[in-house]
Amino acid sequence: MDVNYRRNTESDYTEKMEQLYKNFDYSSNSDYYWGEPELSLLYGSPLYEAASPSQQKALNHLYWALNYYLIAATETNTILFNEVTTNAFFPFDDYEVLCHALDVETNQERYHVRAFNTIGSKTELALMGETVFHCPRSTKPQEMDKTLAAFKGMGGRTSSPLGMQVYTLSISNSPFLASQYYTARGIGNLNLKNKEYSFSQLYKRLEKNGEFIPAPTAVSRYHLLDESFHTATSQLMSHEIYKDFPQPNLWEKYIGNQTIYRLQIDVFNGLSTTLPGTFGGNLMPMVYKLLQTPLFGMSKQEALLMMEKCFCQEHEGLHVAAKYHQRLLSDIRKFLEGLDYLSPVNREMRLMASSGSLEKAVANNIREFKQFSRSVKR
Repeated sequence: MDVNYRRNTESDYTEKMEQLYKNFDYSSNSDYYWGEPELSLLYGSPLYEAASPSQQKALNHLYWALNYYLIAATETNTILFNEVTTNAFFPFDDYEVLCHALDVETNQERYHVRAFNTIGSKTELALMGETVFHCPRSTKPQEMDKTLAAFKGMGGRTSSPLGMQVYTLSISNSPFLASQYYTARGIGNLNLKNKEYSFSQLYKRLEKNGEFIPAPTAVSRYHLLDESFHTATSQLMSHEIYKDFPQPNLWEKYIGNQTIYRLQIDVFNGLSTTLPGTFGGNLMPMVYKLLQTPLFGMSKQEALLMMEKCFCQEHEGLHVAAKYHQRLLSDIRKFLEGLDYLSPVNREMRLMASSGSLEKAVANNIREFKQFSRSVKR
């Protein structure tokens, strides 16, 4: 922990991200892909295939923005739980460095959230004249509940307000649960790396060739490097620190298992057509609104017809989503090895594994589209 803390405090990745987001100008970055084409909104769908080159780049940019909105929401959860777990360890003299390390990481997360939201909202305004995805609202809340859940972060998606209070109280009073929160955070770190590694590889390739590096691509690279320290903390906390404390009681085992179980049920529960490689759902109300912006200029009926084509059949985008799903599943299973307090269904991520088929994705999409279509026609 000492080494990881020292290296993090000596790095300047957060400062580089701050400079990039404060100076971000969309027009200076608009002619370039910010990530590989497969990391584009609705990649491989009939909409993407019919789009012009400039529209395809726009879908690539909007993927970056929406992906990082979801990451920002999860990092907002992280800020809270870093502080709660710091309080749990603070009374113990041997964990002073750990508490300082978490304070540094919490401060870095605040800069990350600002960077993602600033670049994302500027991108949306430039492309559509409004923010469709940032801080979404609806005049029909009942139709947006599932969509808005994705913007509550991993923590907010797995708990009701009461459940969140119970969980927060539990980890603040249990060193075991405080350390095992970092099992869930470690899974979040892996989910982030699953896509961010691709952005980072693009950055390195452009840098090697002496080519222009878009600011958002650079932000992804520096964020991955920042998060490498956070990942190391999660690994140490979840696999080593808990051994310093008494064996968990039945309640602690239950809470630890429920945390991973709810992640499988509420987060890692299928393939996204809208955001291949993420677990943010299909966000159909937002896609419907996107298609009616000046970027695509569709009528309400045209938007619905296009959505039916995109969501209700198998296409290349779903194969991309399945690839990222399988890779993340493998990484999480390796990460959870050795955590004997977890039940097999959680340690082996069996529910997540069962949700990654193309057939299930198409069937779920058809059912979701029918419900959404009926709601907008009322």
